[in-house]
Amino acid sequence: MEAPNRGIYWGWYVVLGAFLITAVNYGARYSFGVFLKPMALEYHWSRGVVSAGMSLLTLAYGIGGIFTGRMIDRMLPRRLIRAGALLVAAGMILTLFVQSPWQFFLTYGLLGGAGSACFGMVVCNSSVGKWFIRRRGIAIGTSSIGPGAGTMILAPLAGFIVGAAGWRTGFVCLAVLTLVVGVCLSRIFMGKMKPEDYGLLPDGEKEPPKSETDWTGGPRVPLPLRAILRDSRFWILAVCYGLAVMTLLAVIVHVIPYAQDLRIDRVAAASAVGMIGMASIAGRFFFGWLSDRLRDPKYAAMAGFVSMAAGMGILLAAGTAGRLFACALLFGFGYGSLSTMMTLLVADRFGREGLGSALGMVNFFAAGVGGSIGPVLTGAIYDFQGTYTPAWVLHFAALVIATFLVLALKPAAGTDRCKGRA
Repeated sequence: MEAPNRGIYWGWYVVLGAFLITAVNYGARYSFGVFLKPMALEYHWSRGVVSAGMSLLTLAYGIGGIFTGRMIDRMLPRRLIRAGALLVAAGMILTLFVQSPWQFFLTYGLLGGAGSACFGMVVCNSSVGKWFIRRRGIAIGTSSIGPGAGTMILAPLAGFIVGAAGWRTGFVCLAVLTLVVGVCLSRIFMGKMKPEDYGLLPDGEKEPPKSETDWTGGPRVPLPLRAILRDSRFWILAVCYGLAVMTLLAVIVHVIPYAQDLRIDRVAAASAVGMIGMASIAGRFFFGWLSDRLRDPKYAAMAGFVSMAAGMGILLAAGTAGRLFACALLFGFGYGSLSTMMTLLVADRFGREGLGSALGMVNFFAAGVGGSIGPVLTGAIYDFQGTYTPAWVLHFAALVIATFLVLALKPAAGTDRCKGRA
């Protein structure tokens, strides 16, 4: 399919495609809690065993991002997205026939995680980032709303289906939706790697600016992965976002039992988790918009960490539902900055050409390492101490460290961090 020469810049259609595709990917994945109890009851497995399937999926997703990040710099996005939709759908369908935990880990965990990585944040945000430079913040911020919107829609829908027809029917419906959306939308919107393949310029500009460095937004030639791993900026990003995602998943998994320990109603506690997701939608758009108006996007990333830390501070003193909701709003708003700003900072420091490779590696440390450690570490601290307070203090400190560490992030050499703004 050929991109139009007139009308709306094609990059905005890529944003729409990324929004819809990630909405289904993350919405289906974050609906897992709906299936936990009925599967545990039917198979007589502990909830820990069933939950381990989701932990394994998260780890496989993080590892898979390393490979899909490198691949998205070399192949059409639609091919990866189509393959990922097929793998996820196959994993869900095969889960209907499992008889033992190892089979569940293989189908839902490994197969689902590998498939999700093929059309997750690394692939979709990298695809969007290649189409924009000056408007990259608002573009990625808009596409990054997809996971929050998808979770808000698909989690209740999955709950209704499971309650009415059983968990197997729920998996079938999600599998069909994932396959149809992934295959069809990738063909419509994700058929080219970058605007130059259409004979266009980034941001839909008519001609490049006089200064070539104003245009690139980072190195023009993709850096070898070995060079990226030797770069201190990579490790600053990996540590900052590893700490932030560690805290995020710890809160998502443990905030409900923590609230119940404080004698907060179960419904109110569950509503707080929903509020985190809702607030993240506003945060994704806001921090993308803000980054386009700052001299360096690292200051927008710092603001996101500050908002999350403020929410953690309130959580430490949360004795009422009102305080819990205040925590959810602040923490969720800051959480909305994570995927948006991580992509923007990687693109800003390492350039468009090698965006997928660099983002895949950062995502491994954020989602794969940090995301795997957070819930387990928090649970272990609670089992040892009998309270969540030490864990929350630890996560608050982690966010404070990330806040100051991101300020040490140096710009890409030889580029104009003002992106052509006066």
